[in-house]
Amino acid sequence: MFPWPSPASPVPTEPKPILIQLDADPRFAAGAGGAVHYLAENAGLQHEAATELQNATVTVCNAAFSALASPHMELRLTQFEDRIEVAISQENDGARSPELDAMAKTSGKALAGVDRVQFENLGKSCIVRLTKFLVHH
Repeated sequence: MFPWPSPASPVPTEPKPILIQLDADPRFAAGAGGAVHYLAENAGLQHEAATELQNATVTVCNAAFSALASPHMELRLTQFEDRIEVAISQENDGARSPELDAMAKTSGKALAGVDRVQFENLGKSCIVRLTKFLVHH
């Protein structure tokens, strides 16, 4: 007989992000969107809500491609207990593409299915963070 794990050693509950590095190619953006869709459905979102988050991710990736100083960008997908965050970062000498700049001016309201959009410059990088809150019943 094998002993059961001790309650003194609980299972870690810290989120483990999924890191995706991709080149500036719309096909890769679509693939990253598929990963976001999978994560969203796995977190309990309905298909329609997962599709909206997927589409918002692809939209931001494609908008960011036009301002890339290097041909690479990074997506960090993180599922928290109450939300999903998609952080899209690119090195671009701190300048956003005109498309991302327009989104920032409207606070990302054009992105359906996203509860919060944050824009941040960090050094030579621009980060767009999409947040979708999870509703647990």
